Amino acid sequence: MVRTSCLFLASALAVGLAAQAPMGRGVHPADLDPATAPCQDFFQYANGGWLKAHPIPADRATWGGFNEVEERNSALLKEILEEAAASQAPAGSVPRQVGDFYRAGMDVKGLAKAGLAPLRPLLARVEAVKDARGLAQELARLRVLGLGAGFRFNVVVDDRDSGAYAAELAQGGLGLPDRDDYLLDTDRARDLRASYRTYLAGLLELAGEKPALARAHAAMALEVEARLAQASMTRVELRNPQALYNRRTLAELKALAPAFDWEAYFREAGLAAPATLLVRQPRFLEALSALGRDLPAAQWRAYLKVRVLDGAAPCLDEAFERLHFAFHSTTVRGIRDMSPRWKRVLRAEDQALGDSLGRMYVARAFPARARTRMAALITNLRGALRARIQALAWMSPATREAAVKKLDALTVKIGHPDVWRDDSALKIEATGYFGNVTRAAAFAFRADLAKLGRPVDRTEWSMTAPTVNAYYEPTRNEIVFPAGILQPPFFDPEADDAVNYGAIGMVIGHELTHGFDDEGCQYDAQGNLRDWWTEADKRAYAARTDLVVRQYDALEALPGLPLNGRLTLGENIADLGGLKIAYAAFQASLAGHPRPAPIDGFTAEQRFFLGYAQCWHFHAREAAARVLAATDPHSPAKARVNGPLSNLPEFFEAFGCREEGPMHRPESARPTLW
Repeated sequence: MVRTSCLFLASALAVGLAAQAPMGRGVHPADLDPATAPCQDFFQYANGGWLKAHPIPADRATWGGFNEVEERNSALLKEILEEAAASQAPAGSVPRQVGDFYRAGMDVKGLAKAGLAPLRPLLARVEAVKDARGLAQELARLRVLGLGAGFRFNVVVDDRDSGAYAAELAQGGLGLPDRDDYLLDTDRARDLRASYRTYLAGLLELAGEKPALARAHAAMALEVEARLAQASMTRVELRNPQALYNRRTLAELKALAPAFDWEAYFREAGLAAPATLLVRQPRFLEALSALGRDLPAAQWRAYLKVRVLDGAAPCLDEAFERLHFAFHSTTVRGIRDMSPRWKRVLRAEDQALGDSLGRMYVARAFPARARTRMAALITNLRGALRARIQALAWMSPATREAAVKKLDALTVKIGHPDVWRDDSALKIEATGYFGNVTRAAAFAFRADLAKLGRPVDRTEWSMTAPTVNAYYEPTRNEIVFPAGILQPPFFDPEADDAVNYGAIGMVIGHELTHGFDDEGCQYDAQGNLRDWWTEADKRAYAARTDLVVRQYDALEALPGLPLNGRLTLGENIADLGGLKIAYAAFQASLAGHPRPAPIDGFTAEQRFFLGYAQCWHFHAREAAARVLAATDPHSPAKARVNGPLSNLPEFFEAFGCREEGPMHRPESARPTLW
């Protein structure tokens, strides 16, 4: 369960540097709020005009630069999908698969006519569960179809042997956003649980149960999830990779969780007697085993049934989809309106056929020159980080040498995979949306199982090419920039260097720094979870990260809702380090050249910081902000701007911020990490 550290949680599809993308602009004066002083609240100063002019659309929980990119992208991707759906491409070809998936998803009449029919075989199997073996078999069948329940079972890179794959068992099986939603005794948590219970009962009624029975079964299912939540690690606990590395043989797994029929589970999943597994949370599997022993089969059937219905609802008729939306989107995140159907199908298709759709997208939207420009920027940023590491006074020479070795070994991927996944054997039909979605999930799962025993494929990507995001993968020691992020406001071919270094330069620096954040620093140059720090350096690093935690603990997501500095620590380290690295690289790029003239009244240094801040124009509905504060390892946009900048003397100098101002931290309160 290695955490891939990405730039932004809510990844969106995005078009690259195509003709459809807007012309570059650099800093946009209309986005500023001249009524706010930059040294008072730089986020509001840089973005206040944009926030006022761009309210959150009714079909969104949040709105910002990432979402704007998604909207610009939607027209192109819709065009690709509609052309593919109308084509007469050969069966099994990429355009035919992409088009047939889209046609099936858009077939509203066919979905209405089918009703619950696509689920009846699954529900019949659930109703047949009578004992421990039947429960294990059904959990495995649902996992294969992508309808996860009980726990997670995946194939991952082995944290301590990064050249090999491993089977992983991890906590899961919950329907609410966070385990604390089941456990907290607050008005909001109790109301959310009541709404969830009503939603589950509604699903069961749509599936044919009488109201009283549906309510009883919903309560039974909710109790199972609450018991699983009690045994689950918190999100902060999940940030400790050492605690999550627990290798067990099958015999040891059986001893740990003896009431669960593991052999039946693995056999049904298609994995014959794994020699060893990574058990991420042993206590969770102990609890799952005990629940399997202690709870009646009828209660497990109720749980399995709601997991099937909840997972399948977006692929069924309008009644199921609207009920799913009303709870998960409106109740949980505050979204008022459902997005157009074609956008919902597009999101599902990116998940099911991401490489196939990505190939068509890249052919139309991503020029080769974008890779060249990004590669040059990454080289500059890498050099800046190398120089900073070599100059760190708080780190011993031995650890500095190992850190530089790790940086030099890091792999860079830009735009799209060099090797696309071959989905030609996947059966996609022009009718039967749910069948396409589950067959795609099963195809991907079986492909993952086939990796066991093989060397790790270093060409694989964890994001699709159209995604507007970026990530660092610790077990591969790589940074990855999908084509989607290489456009304004992140990468602007029409902007001056100052803005691009503040925007995409910071994105690059952010991902580079993830290799050395509080989780990434535990992996070595080859991507192995291994201690390569001296004890003194570990203590010095911990003291500095504690300072970062205290800073962000003092900030709020909403009035009265403080941030969790431990949950967001890795991303906050990456934001602070990324900004410092980007600024150092920008200053190095000016050496030997005439000083840039001011543009729109702003110096180059001021435009660097404005370019950074305007990447983060973003706001969220209150309900969504609460969910993000509890679950997102990233700080809110305002904290991502003002937090790092309040630690940078270069920012104080650029805007003339006095020591007593809110954007100015005293030197003793500024963490020095990377």
